[in-house]
Amino acid sequence: MISLVKATEKDIPLIRNLAEKSWKSAYSEILTQEQIDYMLSQMYSAMEISAHLQNPDYHYYLIFNNNKAVGFIGYEHHYEPKTTKLHRIYLIEEAKGKGCGKTALNFLKKQTSEKGDSRIILNVNKENSAKSVYESQGFSIYSDGVFDIGNGFVMDDYLMEFIF
Repeated sequence: MISLVKATEKDIPLIRNLAEKSWKSAYSEILTQEQIDYMLSQMYSAMEISAHLQNPDYHYYLIFNNNKAVGFIGYEHHYEPKTTKLHRIYLIEEAKGKGCGKTALNFLKKQTSEKGDSRIILNVNKENSAKSVYESQGFSIYSDGVFDIGNGFVMDDYLMEFIF
């Protein structure tokens, strides 16, 4: 059984742990370990996640499969007019292919619609196999870009959207 539970400050260590585990499998063949370490330290510091949780439009949900935490989703309503941004969705390796991601994306679509947004956007690394998962769930590429993230690193991403 797959379920999503709203995360709170007490869940920050779990989110950070799930991020580290999932990033190792998602990015080990795409990015250098140095870039992975840098991005995790920037994007998943306790201070960064805490700041997100203070924003009333930014939400984290833990993804559970059979009562075991297997991932998380982080998104922000009204990121742009009528647009929710999916900032992060990650699953540990053993949870992939079991419907957890699809369930989380369907949950996001429902939450987005209920908040009055009519579009979901996300960035996905051009080499990330998750792109095909997003496409299978109705997302399409609307642009791409190379984004400087500091320390000599860039993100080379497709920009994808789902329009209601």
